[in-house]
Amino acid sequence: MVRIAICAPGKRLKRDRADMVEALVAGRDDVSLHFHEQCFAEDGHFAGDDGVRLRALVDCANDLAFDAVWFAMGGYGSNRIAAQAIAQMNAAARAKSYLGYSDTGFLLGALYRNGIGRVAHGPLAGDIRREGGERAVERALDWLKGHVSGLEPGLDERPAVAFNLTTLAMLVGTDLAPDLGGHVVLIEEVAEHLYAVDRMLFHVTQHLKGIAGLRLGRISDVPENDRPFGTDEVAIVEDWCARSGIPYLGRADIGHDAANKIVPFGLEARGPRA
Repeated sequence: MVRIAICAPGKRLKRDRADMVEALVAGRDDVSLHFHEQCFAEDGHFAGDDGVRLRALVDCANDLAFDAVWFAMGGYGSNRIAAQAIAQMNAAARAKSYLGYSDTGFLLGALYRNGIGRVAHGPLAGDIRREGGERAVERALDWLKGHVSGLEPGLDERPAVAFNLTTLAMLVGTDLAPDLGGHVVLIEEVAEHLYAVDRMLFHVTQHLKGIAGLRLGRISDVPENDRPFGTDEVAIVEDWCARSGIPYLGRADIGHDAANKIVPFGLEARGPRA
């Protein structure tokens, strides 16, 4: 049985979502879930203040009773505690799997930079409420158990990472950012104007020189602007890749939705769980 601890390093998780996930796995002998009580805390925007979220993350990571840490929700906040959390993680934390996406990408990047655990971009526990959410949760549990059926189908022999574009734009150039030289970088975005996507790619591509290439996931729920941007997301990415000398490698099956496939960071995390 794989024992999974769930915490919320950014936005809080509503209890009904936790109830739905627990109902999905009730009676199973292949996984057990522990929702840290911090998931349900509320302090303004956050699932508890920085100290509460930090302690919950470190507790879950360092506890020998758990094999994996699954992030409950995205939402801003994980960057505020990531450096302190990394500094407090022990040998047990280094043996775990970690899974999430959206703003938890700050933590995924920091964990990968510091060689801590098996790290992957993939469904959150809170995705259970999305259309097709049960399949997303099963995909996440499958990877946390060490299986590979839910991996993004375009992964090849090169190491890869995946990030929400806004998160990546804020991550690059910081002390949390891993070295992505030689990696295929997959990006996705939600609820941003196309001009904002263009602006972020101007910045991001300056920090990605030396990567193996860039793949574009879904850019969803694009708000209507007061005037058309004049091009689409594919042309935007192709343009900035060409300007920066980065190979554009086509589309990727990731996004802020229940169809979000799993992208393990690097190559070792694609194999069976140790």
